[in-house]
Amino acid sequence: MPERAALPPEGLPAASAPVRAQLLATEHWSLLASRSTTQSEVLTRISIFLTLTSASLLSIALVGQASSFNADFRLFAVVILGVLCVIGTLTNVRVSNVGHEDLMYVLAMNRLRAAYLALDPGIAPYLMASSHDDQLGSQRTYYWLGHRGDFSQVVGSSMIFISAVCAALTGLFAAALGGLLGAPAWALYTLGFGLGLGYLTAAVWLAGHRYFSIWREFDSVSPSPDAAG
Repeated sequence: MPERAALPPEGLPAASAPVRAQLLATEHWSLLASRSTTQSEVLTRISIFLTLTSASLLSIALVGQASSFNADFRLFAVVILGVLCVIGTLTNVRVSNVGHEDLMYVLAMNRLRAAYLALDPGIAPYLMASSHDDQLGSQRTYYWLGHRGDFSQVVGSSMIFISAVCAALTGLFAAALGGLLGAPAWALYTLGFGLGLGYLTAAVWLAGHRYFSIWREFDSVSPSPDAAG
């Protein structure tokens, strides 16, 4: 739960409005810089993972042609796909964390806008982003031009994209491992599709659970006037 701001020590005069505005703006720029750095870092991680995945799958195909898809090839494919699954899962965790960190920065900047409005209410018509640090306020800041459905927001997210790639790799790894152990074809299809869908379902459920847990624990300072409850 966020901490409340401490009151000025007794005897210390309150800062004037211009000084307050300067302090708030400094904090705002700090949040913007941190948000930009975080987004840049996770995009680099995603690019590295996708490049590694592409190169690894290409190497599996080349080794398969050179080895006539023998037992050594199956072992090679299992090892490579297993490594990709581990790296992909780590990337997926980082993407999910960055999504929550981005929400953290958005809420912090929304709270600063509420402070700007307290200093000068006349700027309210010129603020496109929200000044409310709650769920409705974050949705307004992420999309200013009206209401956007949660479905398109979730399906189009980087977290779902990476989860889908990891689910496909997990299915391929399970099928390759089953083939190495001599499982029949129907078992390979069942194992591959089953574990792939299971991975995707678990990733989406965990992300949704973490997201809604935030709002159960978060203490809003400037809630939206039309917020439920």
